[in-house]
Amino acid sequence: MLIQKEGEEASTSSMLIQKEGEEASTSSMLIQKEGEEASTSSMLIQKEGEEASTSSMLIQKEGEEASTSSMLIQKEGEEASTSSMLIQKESEEASTSSILIQKPPPEADGSKNLDTVDDPDTMEGIPIFANDWIMTHEEHHAARTLGVGKAIAVLTSGGDAQGMNAAVRAVVRVGIFTGARVFFVHEGYQGLVDGGENIREATWESVSMMLQLGGTVIGSARCKDFREREGRLRAAHNLVKRGITNLCVIGGDGSLTGADTFRSEWSGLLSDLQKEGKITAEEAKKSSYLNIVGLVGSIDNDFCGTDMTIGTDSALHRIIEIVDAITTTAQSHQRTFVLEVMGRHCGYLALVTSLSCGADWVFIPECPPDDDWEEHLCRRLSETRTRGSRLNIIIVAEGAIDKHGKPITSEDVKNLVVKRLGYDTRVTVLGHVQRGGTPSAFDRILGSRMGVEAVMALLEGSPDTPACVVSLSGNQAVRLPLMECVQVTKDVTKAMSEKKFDEALKLRGRSFMNNWEVYKLLAHVRPPVSKTGLHTVAVMNVGAPAAGMNAAVRSTVRIGLIQGNRVLVVHDGFEGLAKGQIEEAGWSYVGGWTGQGGSKLGTKRTLPKKSLEQISANITKFNIQGLVIIGGFEAYTGGLELMEGRKQYDELCIPFVIIPATVSNNVPGSDFSVGADTALNTICTTCDRIKQSAAGTKRRVFIIETMGGYCGYLATMAGLAAGADAAYIFEEPFTIRDLQANVEHLVQKMKTTVKRGLVLRNEKCNENYTTDFIFNLYSEEGKGIFDSRKNVLGHMQQGGSPTPFDRNFATKMGAKAMNWMTGKIKESYRNGRIFANTPDSGCVLGMRKRALVFQPVAELKDQTDFEHRIPKEQWWLKLRPILKILAKYEIDLDTSEHAHLEHINRKRSGEAPV
Repeated sequence: MLIQKEGEEASTSSMLIQKEGEEASTSSMLIQKEGEEASTSSMLIQKEGEEASTSSMLIQKEGEEASTSSMLIQKEGEEASTSSMLIQKESEEASTSSILIQKPPPEADGSKNLDTVDDPDTMEGIPIFANDWIMTHEEHHAARTLGVGKAIAVLTSGGDAQGMNAAVRAVVRVGIFTGARVFFVHEGYQGLVDGGENIREATWESVSMMLQLGGTVIGSARCKDFREREGRLRAAHNLVKRGITNLCVIGGDGSLTGADTFRSEWSGLLSDLQKEGKITAEEAKKSSYLNIVGLVGSIDNDFCGTDMTIGTDSALHRIIEIVDAITTTAQSHQRTFVLEVMGRHCGYLALVTSLSCGADWVFIPECPPDDDWEEHLCRRLSETRTRGSRLNIIIVAEGAIDKHGKPITSEDVKNLVVKRLGYDTRVTVLGHVQRGGTPSAFDRILGSRMGVEAVMALLEGSPDTPACVVSLSGNQAVRLPLMECVQVTKDVTKAMSEKKFDEALKLRGRSFMNNWEVYKLLAHVRPPVSKTGLHTVAVMNVGAPAAGMNAAVRSTVRIGLIQGNRVLVVHDGFEGLAKGQIEEAGWSYVGGWTGQGGSKLGTKRTLPKKSLEQISANITKFNIQGLVIIGGFEAYTGGLELMEGRKQYDELCIPFVIIPATVSNNVPGSDFSVGADTALNTICTTCDRIKQSAAGTKRRVFIIETMGGYCGYLATMAGLAAGADAAYIFEEPFTIRDLQANVEHLVQKMKTTVKRGLVLRNEKCNENYTTDFIFNLYSEEGKGIFDSRKNVLGHMQQGGSPTPFDRNFATKMGAKAMNWMTGKIKESYRNGRIFANTPDSGCVLGMRKRALVFQPVAELKDQTDFEHRIPKEQWWLKLRPILKILAKYEIDLDTSEHAHLEHINRKRSGEAPV
């Protein structure tokens, strides 16, 4: 979930998404921008839960300690406490605020060795601090009356982006939940200036069915009138007459700058209106100050201070869908395709796309190619064909330039390839397709979480509070001073115009830098021609198939080859390792694997305990010195059995690392698993279609069963992203009284204009309250009021092409794992052979606290519920209240994270903080 972004101390890039930082440099996720690891202030966003393992989509993005590219998806919320409302912190000790997505963790250092340490106090140069804060019972009640007597207006401005509607929906519903009146401002700032019917009060039902729609339902427009004081005077008059003193603006840096100007002039505008007799002294007093909160909606992910902007992950989905389609036709005719993607001033989309599809070359404005790039490009393309590839893919950002500032267009690249190489070359300009379509799960969750935090920030605001923007730092929502973020964003453009490209790259953030380093490593470094025979590492898949497994294998194999290692692949998991189903993999062996779902190597759930003798013999036979295991809970359990087997077989004393890959997202030691984002998007797509069916037939409730074993991650996150009325999970026990309350809630809902219901049930949430039982109960209790239907989604959740987030997350994890493995083998080499018998020689590589960290499997045993195959603590459980609030349940919040405003620090040589 989404989303596809993370902050690390290492170079970071962008955001939901994406952003994440990893410790090793590796490719990045595309989705995510990344927030630093610093714990950040507020926002309800926190994407992922801190130490609790698991994370989710959304996004984006994750932080790693080593340099690696970023992830997308998920950043996590640190201990910081968060804002109030329904949000809640994640698994950390602090309670948290908002919901859901996961954005990637912080990125790693852009340094080429791909290894770095977490820097917990900053996010792309933004220091972050958080204080734990627990709500009393009185404060619970206060949260639900926080908005009484207040009015909030929400508008979308500038270019549209998928996920804006999710943010609008959350602002409206959480505003109403707190007792405030909420108004739509149609057509952006133009509607604010024109007033009249453009400013209308919103109701709970008026935002129904908005969640899955792309674009912005309330409209957006460029407005020249608002740039003049006269226009802002009319806008102020329209707000004062309606008693609106809180404004939520969803847009890009231009829209947010306009909002800040409006706020700074507010007292003067009121004074002028009063002098002209358009408002009374009493009205001026009631509207004495204006609170402004901005949410960044932009597919370019070009706003500094946030890991991921609303819409970026969905845009990546559109691009990857097209790239996958073009790849098939290109292979048929042995063609070269030049794809032009959006990004006039920011190359994030182009960079992440190149990592997600294994492109041969990418042109982005922040990193112009060397002067001899034409020679280098042609040599690169011909080498790829020589290795057996039938196609070439070149990605061009629309704002790409050379080192002298001269534009590099897609036509220029095509003409060069045709002239010098004679390849059949075609150009595809994606254009506004990237802005359209349904928002991804990550963007829905990101928009919802940001909307929740925006309401909290507005209602807690005072005349002394500067205008703030709600940003994503890792998996956490934070509030940052709006104009500081805008200034840093403008500094990037200025640096590029002055041809200070290194500075522009640094200002984009560590995650972006890390993505760039991983891209260069995988696309531009030539593998050694002769094997130096450094080490022999084997790669295998274990457990159920998960989308992204192949991308992890590809990254692991190729990084291993680049380092001069001999890489073996094992078919059919531990069973294949015992039977000797092992072969050597070369560079071309894993060609084109990034976008393929399932497991090309084959995977089985068989555990190694009964075959340790045969496994030991094959480790010796093939001289395996390290093992990279990509899989789910079985991979984790198998790792523990290998550790135990070391007492009996010395051959098992080799380093091994486990990369969590399972749709269930239930591996201890990681907040997020490869494959979970793809499964989440599959569920969301299905739920959208089912809701459409239910809306057409009226008075119908669908009960949908999701996978996940005993882990309720998929049901909970899909519920948030699809707008479910309830989600039943094992981790939150429920009784017949709860089922009865849900039925009654749906009975009341059928009396409104929204005559449909959607209920999700995790497959093992309760052995007695089965899907059939709940279906029968709803059918009986709803007789005469609503019909019930049931759907079991089954194994479709394990299939499909990986999402951009899973591709990049897997690529980064594979690169980081191989970097760790090479170092650990060297460390374990003694007396002419490898002997690794320490606890830290068998690890799980997981996303934790916004960083990718290696945790010994033995240390994770105490954190595991082996009976139910889940971690004992899971960060996403604290996100469930927001699902209930957005579904109109009257609930109290147990905890909340209180967000504090922090400041941006631009870390440049010799420059003082902003």
